[in-house]
Amino acid sequence: MKTTLKELAQLVNGKVIGDGKTLVTGVAGIKDAKDGDITYLSHLKYAVEIGKTRASALVLAKQQEGCSIPVIIAENPLYAFSRIVSHFYAKSPAPKGVSPQAAIGQEVTLGKDISIYRFVVIGDRAKIGNRVSLYPGVFVGDDSVIEDDCVIYPNVSIMHKVFIGKRVIVHSGTVIGSDGYGYVPEKGKHHKIPQVGKVIIEDDVEIGSNVSIDRASLGKTIIKHGTKIDNLVQIAHNVKVGENCIIVGQVGIAGSSEIGNHVTLAGQVGVSDHIKIGDNTLVGASTGIWKDIEANQQVFGNPCMSYGKFLRTQAMIMRLPEIRDQLKAYEERLKKLEKQAGEEQ
Repeated sequence: MKTTLKELAQLVNGKVIGDGKTLVTGVAGIKDAKDGDITYLSHLKYAVEIGKTRASALVLAKQQEGCSIPVIIAENPLYAFSRIVSHFYAKSPAPKGVSPQAAIGQEVTLGKDISIYRFVVIGDRAKIGNRVSLYPGVFVGDDSVIEDDCVIYPNVSIMHKVFIGKRVIVHSGTVIGSDGYGYVPEKGKHHKIPQVGKVIIEDDVEIGSNVSIDRASLGKTIIKHGTKIDNLVQIAHNVKVGENCIIVGQVGIAGSSEIGNHVTLAGQVGVSDHIKIGDNTLVGASTGIWKDIEANQQVFGNPCMSYGKFLRTQAMIMRLPEIRDQLKAYEERLKKLEKQAGEEQ
């Protein structure tokens, strides 16, 4: 594919500085780019790479001194560049239809232009929307719904009575709608609490590989519009995750917790059960959440604390060996003073 820099600028609502007729034939990272490629600079600390790149064009937030190649100025260079990458690569494959080796249950509703590959299993009364792709090994349980333009990659299990909205992407190995982890002790044994609720995944959610999202014991487990979930995440029964959240790998959210909108949970965050985290909160990596967090906070550590307190605490921890030596010296000095005082008496 060939396109001009001016056409790409129009695509991303950017401004061209330099020759807008420059031909662009591909995309690449700034270190790997070659003649014909367009690349981007996400942060000024990497500005030294501008003079080294062999790319034909750049996407920048603002013009840089010493830049001798044409550029597109965009408010968010990475977002603009991602749209350019989609222009070159993200083409919808032609629909494959329904493989004769797929197992389709009774009273199933299938939309238009779908791709259902071999070894897919769809349970009774399921509904599959338009332009949905179900890759090999996908299981869709009874009475589940997958709406338009979803992509479900190989070996995903979507259990019974799960609702998945529009434009959802689910990566391989994920299980949606497995039983919540609920048991009650009685006479020395653990007895299973029936998990009879539902799972709702709203529009424009992306779920990574090997994620587990449990069905509610009663009621609903909900992942709201626009949330993005990394690989290896556990979301327990009756959890509610708000809109446009970022949940990074190895996060665990225990049952009945509520995560607000625009919340970021960094890697290995653990959220205890029945916790509420307010909107626009950032939780740092490996943080343990044992109490409710108000909106618009940045918390780190285990137990969690404000970012400023966390930095002071970490600085103090690094000084503990020195503090220990100082305390020993004070103890020795105190003993000498006490001895001198006793002798004087």
